[in-house]
Amino acid sequence: MPVEAALRSARVRYGPLEALHGVDLAFPSAAVTVLLGRNGAGRTSALHALAGVVPLSGGRALWRGRDLGGLSVHQRVRRGLALVPAERGVFGSLTVAENLGLGGPGHEEVIELFPELAPLLPRRAGTLSGGQQQLVAVGRALAARPALLLLDEPERGLAPAVAARLHAHLLAAATDGRTVVLAAQSLPRTLAGAAVVHVLHRGEVAFSGEPGEPLPKRFSTPR
Repeated sequence: MPVEAALRSARVRYGPLEALHGVDLAFPSAAVTVLLGRNGAGRTSALHALAGVVPLSGGRALWRGRDLGGLSVHQRVRRGLALVPAERGVFGSLTVAENLGLGGPGHEEVIELFPELAPLLPRRAGTLSGGQQQLVAVGRALAARPALLLLDEPERGLAPAVAARLHAHLLAAATDGRTVVLAAQSLPRTLAGAAVVHVLHRGEVAFSGEPGEPLPKRFSTPR
């Protein structure tokens, strides 16, 4: 299976604390990869290292075989990478319509996918609930039609039906050639069609395989 992006011997430090201890993670092309782990496991650090939000203290971040070390966040975005953080992913002073418009020409498709956003379009994003803001952040990233989409717990605050709709869309996007990496605390039942699951535990890789393989018990609770 071709690899779209990867972390090789990747280390991330926050002051004296090391969040990733030399991990090797591969994310296949045109597929959904689920990155599992409890809070503090290193999931967010892995996504942020790929996106350039945090620097690597060791190892390499690769995209299509290229070392990303010399590229800023904005340069990675211009090349087709999008990151949806777990929180604070919207421009609060802008309206929902303006937030979605920043994503690109796909914002009308986003409204079709998430009609819940339609009545919110004139409202400033900062006045929305946490779940509504999360949906706006996800929608803006989808509107950009990125080649590599990184999502950190995108279901946070979303109704189960909306989360299931999002997961179905991500699986379809992968079928169309896009690469998705989604971080979660446990494997959602609606992402059983993902290609690969990586489990992080205390900054190290505890498991890598297909969703149908037995996961460490604490990470296999279905939703």
